[in-house]
Amino acid sequence: MASIYRSLTINIWKEMMCYSDFPIPADYPNYMHHSKILKYFRMYAEHFKLLEHIRFQTSVKKVTQRPDFSRTGQWEVVTENKDGLEERHIFEAVICCSGHFNYPNLPLKDFPGIETFEGHYFHSWDYKGPEDMHGKRVVVIGIGNSGGDIAVEGSRVAEQVYLSTRSGAWVIRQVSDNGEPVDRFNSRFVHVLFKVLPMSFLNWLGEKKLNAMYDHAMYGLKPKHRLFSQIPVINDDLPFKILSGSVLIKPNIREIRGSTVVFDDGSAVENVDTIVFATGYNYDFPYLPNNAMYKSGHRVGLYKHVFPPNLEHPTLAIVGFIHSDGAIMPQAEMQARFVARVFAGHKKLPANQAMIKAVEKDTKQIEKSYVVSKLTPLQVDFVEYMDDLAKDIGVRPSLLWLLFTDFPLFKRVFWGPVTAYQYRLMGPGKWIGARKAIFTQLDRMYQPLKTRKV
Repeated sequence: MASIYRSLTINIWKEMMCYSDFPIPADYPNYMHHSKILKYFRMYAEHFKLLEHIRFQTSVKKVTQRPDFSRTGQWEVVTENKDGLEERHIFEAVICCSGHFNYPNLPLKDFPGIETFEGHYFHSWDYKGPEDMHGKRVVVIGIGNSGGDIAVEGSRVAEQVYLSTRSGAWVIRQVSDNGEPVDRFNSRFVHVLFKVLPMSFLNWLGEKKLNAMYDHAMYGLKPKHRLFSQIPVINDDLPFKILSGSVLIKPNIREIRGSTVVFDDGSAVENVDTIVFATGYNYDFPYLPNNAMYKSGHRVGLYKHVFPPNLEHPTLAIVGFIHSDGAIMPQAEMQARFVARVFAGHKKLPANQAMIKAVEKDTKQIEKSYVVSKLTPLQVDFVEYMDDLAKDIGVRPSLLWLLFTDFPLFKRVFWGPVTAYQYRLMGPGKWIGARKAIFTQLDRMYQPLKTRKV
């Protein structure tokens, strides 16, 4: 199961993370605590009457092709209820939505001497709050979003926090120009610039802007990679914690000697009480047969990041198994809409060899554009990926059509944030409220800030 800590707040603006036909309430904060997100999910499920179709407290133990799969494309699913009773079901199709944050990566073999450590160590998956860090000396390994959050929160109660990073990171703020959410500026206009301008120039420009806020080299943060080759860390508090000395940035760990941690630069920290491994996640589909998945390089190879390209029938789909610069919710929704049309027979997939060829081409493009490892092989560009799936479904907004038929809407679609409502303006699943949702999205941004009239 996925795991979250008590203070966790989403780092995606609410308008960019909501589903395409169900805006998040206007009075909800722009960056929501996880409890608010759960309420939103419940409201969505109740509104669309989904709860009656969900079997809760049930585990999936095994998913296998039926003996006559080559003819029927059917699957047998073995489940276990809360009382431990197993059941077998026959399904025409299966969608796997188990994600890729379920199996903590704890690379102890990469840290010589960890077996001699006299304190307490654990993976960030187990972190719930900083209570056990009071007055202690803490080393956090890994400078992803979780590592940054835990270092900042722990520094409020710990004697000292050390944040160890192998490669550094670009750190951006959620509070952007004029105090607006940073992803409010993720527009189609910006996306066009990324298509026509050299990436070297865009990296230089973006890095210059970030370094104007805090010099990443001076703060010990500057990474080996360029800005747009890996998803940055989103953390408004980390630079201040570094500036105030509450968090000290350190290089990778060379070895551990009892309660002493030695770093690659030869420096050492003594009397360490706690080590937190914010070292990412492995991924797996243990309930699926080995022949269900196609491997491509470091990653699971999926056509459009959804369909295994090697099966006789397109009756198995993977939804939500991606990593991007945008929220997973609208992307998973778009994937689900794509899957629904394939399962219903409204969309025909290419032949297996054509899909495999597309997967291999996609793998090469990912490895060329992004820093890829075994833990992060799933990178996509939010707008490009959404538009690609939307084109296949028939719901990508036509900018030319809007330009000549509805110029006010065109302006908001082209220069405004690429919110999911845009994919409900036309085509299958068109929603009559999409236009209004686009015109009022900034009103919902301002609404929760109106707690004192000025």
